[in-house]
Amino acid sequence: MDDAPWMKHYGNVPSTLKYPEGTLYDVLKDAATGQDDRCAYEFMGKRVPYSKLMADIDMAASSLIALGVGKGDKVMICLPNTPHAVTMFYAINKLGAVAVMVHPLSSKNEIEFYLKDSGSRIAITMDRFCWAFDGFESVTPLERLIVVDIAKGLNPLLKLVYKIKTRNAPKVVMKDHMIPWEDAIELGFGNAEKADTSAKDLAVILYTGGTTGKSKGVLLSNLNFNATALQTYRMGEYEITEKDSMLGVLPIFHGFGLCIGMHMTLMHSARLILVPVFSPNTYAKLIKKKKPTFIAGVPTLFELMIRNKSLNRTNLSFLRGIFVGGDTLTVELKRKVDIFLQERGCKSTIREGYGLTECVTASCLTPKFEYRTGSIGIPFSDTFYKIVAVGTTEEIPYGTDGEICVSGPSVMIGYNNEPSETADVLKTHADGKLWLHTGDAGMMDDEGFIYFRQRIKRMIISSGYNIYPSQIENVLDSHPFIQSSCVIGVPDEVRIQSVKAFVVLNDDVETSDATKHKITKYCKEHVAKYAVPSEIEFISELPMTKVGKVAYTELEKMEMDKKGLSAKEEYSI
Repeated sequence: MDDAPWMKHYGNVPSTLKYPEGTLYDVLKDAATGQDDRCAYEFMGKRVPYSKLMADIDMAASSLIALGVGKGDKVMICLPNTPHAVTMFYAINKLGAVAVMVHPLSSKNEIEFYLKDSGSRIAITMDRFCWAFDGFESVTPLERLIVVDIAKGLNPLLKLVYKIKTRNAPKVVMKDHMIPWEDAIELGFGNAEKADTSAKDLAVILYTGGTTGKSKGVLLSNLNFNATALQTYRMGEYEITEKDSMLGVLPIFHGFGLCIGMHMTLMHSARLILVPVFSPNTYAKLIKKKKPTFIAGVPTLFELMIRNKSLNRTNLSFLRGIFVGGDTLTVELKRKVDIFLQERGCKSTIREGYGLTECVTASCLTPKFEYRTGSIGIPFSDTFYKIVAVGTTEEIPYGTDGEICVSGPSVMIGYNNEPSETADVLKTHADGKLWLHTGDAGMMDDEGFIYFRQRIKRMIISSGYNIYPSQIENVLDSHPFIQSSCVIGVPDEVRIQSVKAFVVLNDDVETSDATKHKITKYCKEHVAKYAVPSEIEFISELPMTKVGKVAYTELEKMEMDKKGLSAKEEYSI
């Protein structure tokens, strides 16, 4: 078979690119040079030029040095999309340290694991999330916790609104190891010297369930990020000018938001509109008010967008690029979004990308001028796809379903502290290339268009988040009320899937709403907010397979039957 049958569809996109030899900080510095007065980002109505961003990064880097951070050290960022997160991300990179990006809604158990697994000595979080770090300074590597109070950077009116909305948030009691953001920054002195680091050095750790459902730290280099950002830009076929902006709704603790939403935007000297908290109404208002030229999101976001009545009469001709990823975009949703955009004067259509955290984010995209129904597009420049028989490295013919494998400059270094897991997914094939085995089922046609089928292994995807049933079941089964449990994903009009738990109670426990409430509360304490079951159903016993495993597919079929839908078949090759 041809190495790259998709080459003919590249159009103006080069099949190979020259990538920066430096770091994330180097790329940003180059982009900022000569752009002193150009707006780098906007946050809550306040615009910050590139000159101020670079000065803030230098000061933050100097402060980190004062806190003992040096090359190779791990610094955890547990923040939503705020200026503090942007500044610290690049400051950490300037020093040759490693940014550990963590969801601010993570549970205490997850935070403890992330701190221990990454070895993070310094962490940055918001005051309202400090509770998740409480008590870990003696049992983890954590030495200093920098605490951000968002209200201190807002104008008086916004500060009042913020205080009212967060009035029920847990009160922060400052301890010896904790330091306010403002005090931490004042520790800085002079201009911090850039560390001697290169493109292939470790830059970021992102946590994911990977292809097996076990939480793992994905080790990503400067090259991984710079290559992905440059590939996406060139594949997009949009020349970015000073008038362009990206609406940064995607969280920057996720590869999609961090690399495409933030880094790609800033490395091309465009304006990033930081959105710390998302809701359908605020999203619609921001689109109307800010008129961004680029938006990116998960399918759920676009489903909510087309339902929002406030956009019915809005002229959307200012939108130049609309990208979707993080979950499967159905053919019907794409059709609805494209019609929605066209009816409002937008000349662009929504373009779907596919990827996974193990290669930062997207590694293929639907071409600008060609769409094939059901396809997730063609690979990025310098990126190769192949379909192999599951469990092997044997490539199979076009049009045949198998496991999707990816090779290219965005493929991760490996998993943190997991050599065997790394070896399971990174394999050198007979062609001499290193291939990432994605754990996803798909097919390639004879012109190189890729078609994603579904995850080979069991997984729930809700609003773009990967949720692993086994992790939730482990929590449920540890509750004293519960004998056994099984978690599945059920269809949800907004989130694509929501989490439902089937629970077998111990004999002496009452099947009541009060019991459900206590179990839900327990889940909220032990799993991330987005993974808490939205529905719990008590069941006398779980269905079992002939070999003694829980037959979760029977529960899925039962739910489908209740809703009058066709049952999802178990995928096998």
